[in-house]
Amino acid sequence: MIPAEQRQAAIDLVYTEVTHLDAHRWADWLALYTPDSEFWMPMWRDEETFNDNPSTGLSHIYYASRAGLEDRIARIRSRKSPASAPLPRTAHVVGTPLVHEAKTGSLVVRSSWSCHVVFPRHRDPHAFFGSYEHHLVQTGEGLRISRKHVFLLNDYIPSMLDIYCV
Repeated sequence: MIPAEQRQAAIDLVYTEVTHLDAHRWADWLALYTPDSEFWMPMWRDEETFNDNPSTGLSHIYYASRAGLEDRIARIRSRKSPASAPLPRTAHVVGTPLVHEAKTGSLVVRSSWSCHVVFPRHRDPHAFFGSYEHHLVQTGEGLRISRKHVFLLNDYIPSMLDIYCV
């Protein structure tokens, strides 16, 4: 059984993460990830199944470590990334986070999510939605994300998709 305070800390971390994304607090967002963290959004293998391996299947987004996320944030901050200039406006909504203990003693938080996005260049609103699977580990700084899998249910992508849209 997971202690109530640890369960709440895990849920708070998921909410904090999307709050940092919406506020473009990139350094705070990156600090929530362990150096060896994986960020993966698999594509659908067929109409009912996601790819189950980023090495052998296609991905919408895949970073094998926080260094990849840091590189992406550096490009966003540079304002030289055509996909991110001007930066889309986002509002994330996370629902029904369920916390489980993994076999390794780490925590897994599964939740539903939606992100409402406005692309200023096109004046075009869009909503992405799906489910998250956050794997959390205890560090000296508190709980941190060691793995985040994003399952995108509406994979019609009208213009672009980036880490801040999911």
